[in-house]
Amino acid sequence: MAIHRLRRICALLCLTVAMALPSLAAAQQSKDPETARIELIIRNYLLANPELLVEVMQKLEQRQQAKKKADLVGAIKSNRKALFASTTDFIVNPLGRIPVVEFFDYQCGYCKTFLPSVNRLLETDKTVRFVFKEFPILGPVSVTASRAALAAKMQGKYLAFHNAVLGLRRRLSETLIFQIAGDVGLDVARLKADMGKPEITAIIDGNRKLAAAMGIRGTPSIVIGEQMAPGAISYEQLVAMVDQARENCSVC
Repeated sequence: MAIHRLRRICALLCLTVAMALPSLAAAQQSKDPETARIELIIRNYLLANPELLVEVMQKLEQRQQAKKKADLVGAIKSNRKALFASTTDFIVNPLGRIPVVEFFDYQCGYCKTFLPSVNRLLETDKTVRFVFKEFPILGPVSVTASRAALAAKMQGKYLAFHNAVLGLRRRLSETLIFQIAGDVGLDVARLKADMGKPEITAIIDGNRKLAAAMGIRGTPSIVIGEQMAPGAISYEQLVAMVDQARENCSVC
């Protein structure tokens, strides 16, 4: 058997091992002498050339990564309006060309770590359209904070309240939420009344459904153009993702 033909058979077998284990098991149980002879040749060849397995697995990983990216782009395109053009979320620079979306929770330590990068980006890049997605997943206090933030939006003080609460380095409580609201100049009595409005409940429920559709389970989760990053990425990574979206983005 020519060596190049044997190599192709080995590669095919390795791919079958990775992608179709049941079929491989059935083949191994075959009593056909010719099959047994070929399997022995392949086994010996793989033992002598184990690097081929690495090559095949790398190829498989590349295919999986390509599929994952295609699935992500598909999910972003399917939910483009809810992600980038919501009329209910707070958006900095609504006319900006590059959409950046953050799903966050006010009690999330990583969101607090990420806050300076967000503010730095907003100060330095006026092409960014930044969408704040209230996504309270860490308990009742988080829900209260999100409701208060959306009520603060009704008074034109969303960003001041958002930065004050997310920048807090103490354990958050309802008392602190309303104290901060007063400190940033909000009418607290009106805030409390607005927090119970059904439209605020609808915004939070909508963000939760959107997160589920996008496969988002944790905070912060950042969507920039056709890309998504879980966790508190560095400022440099954030800028790199924005630059990549600027160069190549079919949903921007």
